[in-house]
Amino acid sequence: MNGFDAVFLSYDEPMADALHSRLQRTLGGSVKRLHGVHGMRRAYRLCAEAVDREQFFLADGDFAVDADFDPTAVEPLDEGVSMRVWRAVNPVNGLTYGYGGLKLIRRSALREMGEAVDVLAALPGRVEFAERSAGVTRFNQSPFHSWKAGFRECVMLTRGSEYGMAEGDARRRVDAWSRSSDGEFADYAAAGAREGVAFAREAAHSDRFERLNDPSWLRARFTTVHGDEAVSG
Repeated sequence: MNGFDAVFLSYDEPMADALHSRLQRTLGGSVKRLHGVHGMRRAYRLCAEAVDREQFFLADGDFAVDADFDPTAVEPLDEGVSMRVWRAVNPVNGLTYGYGGLKLIRRSALREMGEAVDVLAALPGRVEFAERSAGVTRFNQSPFHSWKAGFRECVMLTRGSEYGMAEGDARRRVDAWSRSSDGEFADYAAAGAREGVAFAREAAHSDRFERLNDPSWLRARFTTVHGDEAVSG
């Protein structure tokens, strides 16, 4: 793996075991697994303690890496760069951008990250984006997981100017999420997107955004609107 460690960070994704095995086959070595840690910021910080090298690959528990991704061709991060992100294909709306993508990250950056709700937006140093995609973000594994992805991402996109995102880009992505119609559970992703925009507006200038990183709160909100049956898929 060209001197890089790798961590697969999962929580409750139904396909996590299979996607972890896929990542190990593609990277050609042992990929450490961190599973079920409550609190996103805590989980990322524990990733930094799970590796032996300063720079390591980090994949979310719903990331399906392309079989032809070549880790031996990956160059280390330059000085001052805290993370490189390979884009991921979104299976419900056709977007391809950094959301859910594979990362090469510095463990020192994770140890020093700030307190922003969008956890990896709080890293010190620059973030760069690779030109190519490295896989598919398979968040649409159940109604709940699909809704959660649309909800969280569109809250973030609605607040995009706070993270230096161009307003036009954020608006186009929100529109695409809200019109999701391809693949499994796309209607739940679209519903989550619309509900996320509404939440971002009603919760402006409050501390309610921290709830986006609380799995119990997200599941309860989904169940309240969509019912218990939809949670299990």
